[in-house]
Amino acid sequence: MSSQNSSSDPRSEVRAEIAAEQRYVDTVHERLEASAEVARSLVKEGMARGHVGNEGGLVERDAMVYQASRRLSALHAAHDGLVFGRLSMLDGDSRYIGRIGVRDADREILLIDWRAPAASLFYQATAQEPAGVVRRRVLRCSGATVVGVEDDLLDADNAPDDLVVVGEGALLASLSRARDSTMHSVVATIQKEQDEAIRAPIRGVTTIGGGPGTGKTVVALHRAAYLLYSDRRRFESGGVLVVGPSSVFMNYIERVLPSLGETSVTLRSLGEVVDGLHAARHDDAVAASAKGSSRMVKLLTRAASAPAPDAPSHFRFFYKDDVLVLDAPGLDRLRHQLLSGSRRNQAYARVPAAVATALWRQVSGERALEKGEEAFVDELTTDDRFVDFVEDWWPVVDAVGVWRTLPALVDRFGGGFSEVEKQALRASWKSGDPSIEDVPLIDELRYLIGEEPEPDSDDGDAPKQLMSFERREREDRDERVRTSTSTEDDGFAHILIDEAQDLSPMQWRMVGRRGRYASWTIVGDQAQSSWPHPLEAAAARATALEGKPEHAFRLSTNYRNSAEIYELAASVAGHAIENADLAEAVRRTGHRPEHRVVAAAELDAALMAEARQMLQEVEGSVALVSPRSRVEAISALAGDLDDRLRVLDGLDTKGLEFDAVVVIEPDEIINESETGWRTLYVVLTRATQLLTTVGTSDRWQRELE
Repeated sequence: MSSQNSSSDPRSEVRAEIAAEQRYVDTVHERLEASAEVARSLVKEGMARGHVGNEGGLVERDAMVYQASRRLSALHAAHDGLVFGRLSMLDGDSRYIGRIGVRDADREILLIDWRAPAASLFYQATAQEPAGVVRRRVLRCSGATVVGVEDDLLDADNAPDDLVVVGEGALLASLSRARDSTMHSVVATIQKEQDEAIRAPIRGVTTIGGGPGTGKTVVALHRAAYLLYSDRRRFESGGVLVVGPSSVFMNYIERVLPSLGETSVTLRSLGEVVDGLHAARHDDAVAASAKGSSRMVKLLTRAASAPAPDAPSHFRFFYKDDVLVLDAPGLDRLRHQLLSGSRRNQAYARVPAAVATALWRQVSGERALEKGEEAFVDELTTDDRFVDFVEDWWPVVDAVGVWRTLPALVDRFGGGFSEVEKQALRASWKSGDPSIEDVPLIDELRYLIGEEPEPDSDDGDAPKQLMSFERREREDRDERVRTSTSTEDDGFAHILIDEAQDLSPMQWRMVGRRGRYASWTIVGDQAQSSWPHPLEAAAARATALEGKPEHAFRLSTNYRNSAEIYELAASVAGHAIENADLAEAVRRTGHRPEHRVVAAAELDAALMAEARQMLQEVEGSVALVSPRSRVEAISALAGDLDDRLRVLDGLDTKGLEFDAVVVIEPDEIINESETGWRTLYVVLTRATQLLTTVGTSDRWQRELE
């Protein structure tokens, strides 16, 4: 801390600065509460208008209540840490920066929204280019209470003699904060290169790259908040979809956007992108690679048009003097005709007439011909045997139902897959519930089979088919999981993809359908990829983004890991990953990673001893990261030792960070998949302070020597 009056007590100066900032923060919070009271009164008024007794009153009520409730949610979400920044300008003015904008009773600005152009200097001004900013101050608040300030002096030559400068800078202070179970916004400590990515052009695709710990995820989330602020009508009405690798990750980031005043963003893991599906488990490496491959499209296309496994293969009908027969080849020809230019469910309504026409062509008896085709159709389509045949031969299908038939079809239609892959696929489907890798397959089938038709209208001239409730009873016997919305509702105005380097071609196709007319933010680092075939994924990505201009940003500074931890991780990257994007770690702690090799019988005791030790040494979160096959056993071993302790496999650590990490059996993590070294690189870069490996072998260390 410094000031012109060097004889003054530094602690009293800091207390005086905090007290002055507290008075201003109190004023802002008073205005926030006044705004909240107005919003609450509007909700009450809107509800009262619903009693007017006419349709106009109800519409007016809904609109008023919706808008007032949204405003109230934003005000509540922004309450914690509402005021976080102050700019002391060269002309003597001060600008206070916060999570949302606040005005006083005379409409004068008290607090500038961090996304507004006037706030950009808070992030972009530097000592080399201060742009009229003398001092940048970050206010650390707990609720509405100011608990500290951290200053950056940007223009010392023009600073007043009595200007107080506190601390060593906000960024370094934030880096020492203990991690908990959720990600926090970094709105107060965004750096210049990060701010440039946040405020990139709205149109097209913004890609944010960089090594581990560079802030890619949190920058992308701040960009989503910035876009909503910049063009709220477009992005709020069209929707913003944030897609992450796992439900663990989505739970970790879910508080960031509400803390920035945005509550209208859709967050989904890759296992939840399709409405109605909630997949949380991964397949083994061979099955996952096969399901993610673009080769799967051909198999799914054929499966979407194939007869149901128990569909009848012939139909016989006696009419007058004729025996009319549709055998298997005849039904195949009829199926091909119905599917020509139509999706499976779209053809459903035409099936009775098509079958009737095919049968009428076989009629040759005089009595039948005298009656004519109309009489024949009337008799045929009111016959229960015909109705049952049509419904069994061409039922309305849903995507999950067709997906369940894949084990029986993989040998017939899976010519592009090896026998090992086919065996892995069949084994993966035994559980009966979709995996994360199955979700894009089900989505593909939604588009291949088409929308389910509306229930039959009460049309006496139409051929009879099963009533909708009868179809539902039949479906409910077979289905426990169903998708829930129309494909027409899939689109969004903006798509944000995190850990994009992990997306398979099929996942790119799934996400691409939701962003055909959208702008995109894509976050990733190829060195951390768990997808083993990058060229195939790159082609699918290019198709999903076809025709969209791209703006690329690279973040270069690792704020997460200590330099000691990242040196180890970088050696892993250098050994196994060509052209890895290695960031620069900015701090040292004096704690180097530790490695323990133990006998198999001692492994459990050793890892639990490390967990207890780390829980004592750090204030924040601790992770035990193990091979997937050991997660269940280690979770049982850890029990309820401490609510700060998490047990995860390597893939589930994507995007997360912990104060301390114990990596269990690194060699087994490497051997789990083709990209095992990359997974180990990811795992090592989750730790901010302490890192220990525990295993029964050290082959991976010897390979690094």
